[in-house]
Amino acid sequence: MTTAKADLELVSVTKRYGKTVAVNAVSHHFRPGSYTCLLGPSGCGKSSTLRMIAGHESVSDGSILLGARDISNLPPAKRGTAMMFQNYALFPHLSVTENVAFSLKMKGVDAPTRRKAAGEMLELVDLTPLGDRLPDQLSGGQQQRVALARALITRPQVLLLDEPLSALDPFLRIRMRAELRKLQQELGISFLHVTHGQDEALALADEIVVMNNAVIEQAGPARQVFNAPRTEFVARFMGGHNVLALTEGHFAIRTDAIGLAPATAGKLDAQITAVEYQGTHVSVTARTIGDQDVTALVAERAFFEHPNNPGDRVGLTWEDQDLHHLTT
Repeated sequence: MTTAKADLELVSVTKRYGKTVAVNAVSHHFRPGSYTCLLGPSGCGKSSTLRMIAGHESVSDGSILLGARDISNLPPAKRGTAMMFQNYALFPHLSVTENVAFSLKMKGVDAPTRRKAAGEMLELVDLTPLGDRLPDQLSGGQQQRVALARALITRPQVLLLDEPLSALDPFLRIRMRAELRKLQQELGISFLHVTHGQDEALALADEIVVMNNAVIEQAGPARQVFNAPRTEFVARFMGGHNVLALTEGHFAIRTDAIGLAPATAGKLDAQITAVEYQGTHVSVTARTIGDQDVTALVAERAFFEHPNNPGDRVGLTWEDQDLHHLTT
């Protein structure tokens, strides 16, 4: 399966529900052939953004461009996008093959042609032997792959995924995200994936777009967004960071960049409030004199060579280059 790569661009896209602004003048260019995750808490505007791109929500203001073509007012089937829904939305009375071929049937494609196309899609997602089964005879992971095949049979330029892993158990979720990434790389088309899971976004995305309060808070390569958050919200939401209020301003620093020293020997004095063993690391939380809670992720061996307990006084240390200044 080969599909021409196309740029997707949002130009001052706004979505209003009455007086509520769900998406506020969002502009962003999505690199063609990339895996992008829209990440943020519930109500931040990420799903509304995805649904506007899909054509399942109208655009209040602004434009959506795909391959330099304005698709803002086109019906979903005419856009060059395909949507995979959170609950998969499979037809329970249709076989796997019939589910995959359904959109072609609606377009009037003849039965032999659509059956051949469905077979190609099932081969792509490794479900060829299950073509005659009904959806309730499949596992959750298999149902997800049927939904993927059904979306891909239209040969979209952009595949839109609305929290596609949320219905799966944790073990299967990890396995399926690897399959999603592999499939995207094989197809070479753009995947735009909505999630509120930081681990999921970091594992999958070439680019992470963090949304908050109806706007984009920060966007960039996954490693950059994690290592150099620009705002306090991004630092806290991505996890793995402390936000420190120092005399020079507000800074983010990774939890694994904080070290523990004897009391009064560090840059900040603190008292340990919690110690949590996490296998390869030990998470140590301490409260400073200024009532800031700071977490240090200490390698297991290093911690147990010089163990600490709640109530102990310690000094917190770090390298200055590990501090990232926050704008807000």
